[in-house]
Amino acid sequence: MSRMVVVSGGGTGIGRALAASCAKDGDAVVIVGRRADVLTAAAAEIGAHAIVADVGEVSEAERVAAEVGERFGRVDVLVNNAGGNAALTLPESGEAGAVARASAAWAANLRSNVLTAVHLTEALRDLLADNARVVLLSSIAAFRGSGSGSYGGSKAALHPYAIDLAAALGPRGITVNVVAPGYTADTEFFAGTMTSQRHEMLVGQALNKRAGHTDDVAATIRWLTSPDAGHVTAQIIQVNGGALPGR
Repeated sequence: MSRMVVVSGGGTGIGRALAASCAKDGDAVVIVGRRADVLTAAAAEIGAHAIVADVGEVSEAERVAAEVGERFGRVDVLVNNAGGNAALTLPESGEAGAVARASAAWAANLRSNVLTAVHLTEALRDLLADNARVVLLSSIAAFRGSGSGSYGGSKAALHPYAIDLAAALGPRGITVNVVAPGYTADTEFFAGTMTSQRHEMLVGQALNKRAGHTDDVAATIRWLTSPDAGHVTAQIIQVNGGALPGR
């Protein structure tokens, strides 16, 4: 029996790799994202259903849930992949000053990484089937910082949310886990700021001396959402080639 899979941020990067893998296996896949052109192109290519929405907004998450409920009636797998370091795209502080910029960075990252996951999960909560799987995407930055605090802090906030959610949904056989990738090269995360020097530095931190790839992370999520991982819940799984905190 095919599963009903919802992936936020499914138009690019890790989300797209995961959605493509699920669709290839015959699952019914819904990808959710803000950019209509990117999302619809990805959906057409991998054979998924696209819902264009900004789930940082409560009403948009509720609209996604209404469409999923009407079209599919249930959710077997929910992967909250939407997010990123929103501080990278903020304008310079200018006359507003450093405090205002820090506040804006924290607000943007909490919205991008925490509220997107919370809104979509809570909106779809009543549609989760017994023995469903929920995965949230964190980051190595949640363990060792991100240079400015706001990105790593927002990702770290997902960890206790997942643990509490696992406790609440566990009696129905639903698992909730977090995947925290390290440097993953083939994504839009760095928004054009990656340099060859930084790339080499990040690769050098990994014990296997290579960058991560979207398929590495997607494969881990696929296992966590499989029947084989039914007794794995409330865990934070790092996928970073051994680039451990503080190295």
